Amino acid sequence: MSTTIDPEGIDGIRMPWNAWPRTKVEASKCVIPLATSISPIRPHPLIPTNPYSPLRCKTCSSVLNSFCRVDFQALIWICPFCFQRNHFPPHYHGISETNLPAELYPNYTTIEYAINNINNGNSNGNYGMGLGNSVYVFVIDTCMIEEELGYAKSALQQALEFLPESALVGFVSFGTQVQVHELGYADMSKVYVFRGLKEVSKDQVLDQLGLAGGRRAGLPGQGFQNGVGVTNSGVSRFLLPASEGAYVIHSLLEELGTDQWPVAPGNRSLRCTGVALSVAAGLIGACLPGTGARIVALVGGPCTEGLGSIVSKDLSDPVRSHKDLDKDAAPFFRKAVQFYEELAKQLVNQGHVLDLFASALDQVGVAEMKVAIERTGGLVVLAESFGHSVFKDSFRRVFEKGEESLGLAHNGTLEINCSKDIKIQGIIGPCTSLEKKGPAVASTVIGQGNTTAWKLCGLDKDTCLTVFFDVSSSDKDPSGNVNPQLYIQFVTSYQTAVGQSKLRVTTVTRRWVDTAVVSEDLIQGFDQETATVVMARLASYKMEMEDTFDATRWLDRNLIRLCSKFGDYRKDDPSSFSLNPCFSLFPQFMFNLRRSQFVQVFNNSPDETAYFRMMLNRESITNATVMIQPSLISYSFNDLASPALLDVASISPDKILLLDSYFSIVIFHGMTIAQWRNLGYQNQPEHQAFAQLLQAPHDDAELIIRDRFPVPRLVVCDQHGSQARFLLAKLNPSATYNNDVGAGTDVIFTDDVNLQVFFEHLQKLAVQSS
Repeated sequence: MSTTIDPEGIDGIRMPWNAWPRTKVEASKCVIPLATSISPIRPHPLIPTNPYSPLRCKTCSSVLNSFCRVDFQALIWICPFCFQRNHFPPHYHGISETNLPAELYPNYTTIEYAINNINNGNSNGNYGMGLGNSVYVFVIDTCMIEEELGYAKSALQQALEFLPESALVGFVSFGTQVQVHELGYADMSKVYVFRGLKEVSKDQVLDQLGLAGGRRAGLPGQGFQNGVGVTNSGVSRFLLPASEGAYVIHSLLEELGTDQWPVAPGNRSLRCTGVALSVAAGLIGACLPGTGARIVALVGGPCTEGLGSIVSKDLSDPVRSHKDLDKDAAPFFRKAVQFYEELAKQLVNQGHVLDLFASALDQVGVAEMKVAIERTGGLVVLAESFGHSVFKDSFRRVFEKGEESLGLAHNGTLEINCSKDIKIQGIIGPCTSLEKKGPAVASTVIGQGNTTAWKLCGLDKDTCLTVFFDVSSSDKDPSGNVNPQLYIQFVTSYQTAVGQSKLRVTTVTRRWVDTAVVSEDLIQGFDQETATVVMARLASYKMEMEDTFDATRWLDRNLIRLCSKFGDYRKDDPSSFSLNPCFSLFPQFMFNLRRSQFVQVFNNSPDETAYFRMMLNRESITNATVMIQPSLISYSFNDLASPALLDVASISPDKILLLDSYFSIVIFHGMTIAQWRNLGYQNQPEHQAFAQLLQAPHDDAELIIRDRFPVPRLVVCDQHGSQARFLLAKLNPSATYNNDVGAGTDVIFTDDVNLQVFFEHLQKLAVQSS
């Protein structure tokens, strides 16, 4: 949209603190945790690709990088992480100070290695990448009204046309029962039926599908020779290349009708979503363990039958709300979450992904399924209908340019190496801990922890993980040497859409600082956006993990501590308070975070809250910042489009506002503009400028929508219209019914404090001498 500097740079890395305090005590005084957000496979034109394997340190297995000290005479390199001296292998003998391999160039801190079958020194790193094809098993819900099913079927038919011919496709439909369609049986359509009420183990699925023979051979990493293996009978029966399978699935979809099972009056449809996903996972686990496979589920309502049920069949029982979850009055919730945790483990072991496209007016159980989607790195889209552009355009984007548009990749692992005073607490984001112990594992855990390696079954170009670190309190080296730099290395192996195995290595360095006195390095190295997102992710995580956690108070307390430490003021004199520009936006970000859908669950269902948090945890810092504090652009006759304050005072009858809050984009016409538009002035040749003014926000909205996944909802509304609430809910309520405002000014009916009052309270508390 704009030509701003890319804040993530080549490395795809951002940190709240770009200079690190040396000791645990000093780190805790900095309030905002030591963390790093990394986009492991974010594309960048300046990242070189080496066609050979990386060199690894024989002690800590970190990869040769530009921070290593090199002795060109003795052909030795010294690892910056463990100080081990390593010999270069024979094929590096030609190197010299003027003839460096790419990985030793100082500006190549991120480098890729293209290798046909990487084994990256991590026992869990290679799941036997036998087939280069992508695999999709489509799982479609038939307990819907005819019209909804029609929308879902046409989206699926369109997706099949976009798939590369070599991609393998499978098809499962479900309602009260699960039907697994055998696509390779040409003479007639052959279906295996599973009862929705019956709990089926993975072994029972395989026995019933006639795939039990593959069970012994179907261990990750075994049974494949160039894609031909013992489990292949299942592949040829249930999974066909898209070139043939698309036609078969097309004809099955033509015949597919809504679920015919009778539903008693006053009851919900009998829908066995959990069993369907369990059967699909068993099917691809038997056919293709360790290959980049995705279960793509289209679900149109709540599961009421069998495993993973979230509500009873009786319509008079409401689907669980946040209040029910708080009071432990949601009888199905724990059992369903437990079921999806087991399914997540199975999928991670197989290296497979669960994608969920949920479209319903009621909840479908995203809150329960969250664990399986997030641990496997699956995509999630929540819409109110399969006919809505949020679903249709997002679904198309997953498949349209092969997998280039989202940059989907599979079967990844991430390893982290770091300097010896740094410990890893864990990761918040779409991944699973591989429980790989090591000296860098911290005793406290945040998110997926207790490890230095993680499995990323599915990842894409925008996937962003947040790693939390701790520093150990050793002040000095035993030898008395103090290294002023710290080092962290991220090693990501993954498989591209076309089956190419790649290894990306990013090595970064930052300065240690002595924070006993607040140093300029520390202040200048503060990244306000990253700090905001890290606090948002941590607060959301704590809200899910700690029963009595009060997020608003926690955020307030931390903000007061931060302002107390880094503000400039005289004790007990609020009017003397000022903040360094490096921190000046942070209080406003916190104000908006407190009011956001991540902290305020009122008015949102548990499904919506789970969806918003999953998106917050996986998107880039720039995108996550927009979720927390939306951007507002103002258009008027007198001015070019310009950023406006996120405040009710920005509303004016002769302006158009464009609000981007990530999940929705609002084009809001002031009263006068709306009247002129309704009178049709834009169609008169002498009012060309007005026509252009009306069009400008639509063009800008189009640019935002084009690059975003899931596709946001577009709301076009007028001042005082019913849909204006989409804008008003996000604005700072500087004018409310409580304070005197001039006639004609919009007011917001709320008892929330506004930014001004919030800031006054903050100044008063930050300067207190206690």
